Amino acid sequence: MITEMTRDAYDTRHGGAFDRGSADSYYHRPRQPHFYVDGTGTSDRVEQDQMTRSEIQAYLAGYQYNEQFGDKKDWG
Repeated sequence: MITEMTRDAYDTRHGGAFDRGSADSYYHRPRQPHFYVDGTGTSDRVEQDQMTRSEIQAYLAGYQYNEQFGDKKDWG
């Protein structure tokens, strides 16, 4: 379980691993750890095979956080 307190332990910058995990959850995308060096879509994308264990953990925490507390994109 991810709480507000544990969320604050992660870098939540736009494009970061936590942010990308929460965005993938929001848009109903499957878990596919990645992040951007700088802003989303405006810098190099780092894929899972190039990520550290802590970066993968941050992505998964972001995904789980949105699953618990976030909302989902309504495509209707």
